[in-house]
Amino acid sequence: MTRFPSRIVCLTEETTETLYLLGEGDRVVGVSGYTVRPPEARRKPRVSAFISARFDKILALEPDLVLAFSDLQADLGAELVRRGVAVVTFNQRSVAEILQMIRMLGGLVGRQDAAEALADRLSGGLDDIRTSAARLPRRLRTFFEEWDEPLISGIRWVEELVAIAGGEPIFPELNEARLARDRIVDPQEVARRNPEIVFASWCGKRVNQERIRRRGGWEEVGAVRDGRIFELKSTYILQPGPASLTDGVRQMHAILTRETAAASPAG
Repeated sequence: MTRFPSRIVCLTEETTETLYLLGEGDRVVGVSGYTVRPPEARRKPRVSAFISARFDKILALEPDLVLAFSDLQADLGAELVRRGVAVVTFNQRSVAEILQMIRMLGGLVGRQDAAEALADRLSGGLDDIRTSAARLPRRLRTFFEEWDEPLISGIRWVEELVAIAGGEPIFPELNEARLARDRIVDPQEVARRNPEIVFASWCGKRVNQERIRRRGGWEEVGAVRDGRIFELKSTYILQPGPASLTDGVRQMHAILTRETAAASPAG
């Protein structure tokens, strides 16, 4: 038996991406069907969706570790444990917890130093964006919606990244709400808070901007009136891993920088 796991199945994308960034992609023997990053990981056997999995296919891969995420995959993890598989389930919901997950995963595979370096590099990149955002003339009131019906506001790491990128989240009181059902918001309350910009990422389906614009009472919402509705692909922002801390936050910062300049008196 090797000292560290050598046949790893990842039921979500962020652990797959992290292992590849650590130079350990060869250890990954199975991935989620939703895996996009890195592209070469899509050649691995696909063994799961988000809340379902092919247990027979996973067992056939003879994994010595399965990595899962959150309460939504708790039943999958429990079933695999009953079948004799070692399972680690992460539950990162904030930027700090994402960085901690990366460090913990490095320890699990014997690459602690590389994981520390990766986490430090990602943290430094966020500091650079935070510094750049501090130079913006003001912060646009920002609504991030991660689902449309019911309307769900962004999870904690997303809202933290909005703030790092230069926006002002309009539902700061939801910061500690870990479950999606606790982040359901009334469309009329969103309209009352009058976001100046809307980011939308509907977790695997295309955003329908016209549907957003036609919501009752939203015609006078600043973001709708001024045409500031922007789609972000879920793989870049709704995965609590390296993608969100790089591409996701950078995309938001670029948009906020441009739109804040346009909205300012000098713009």
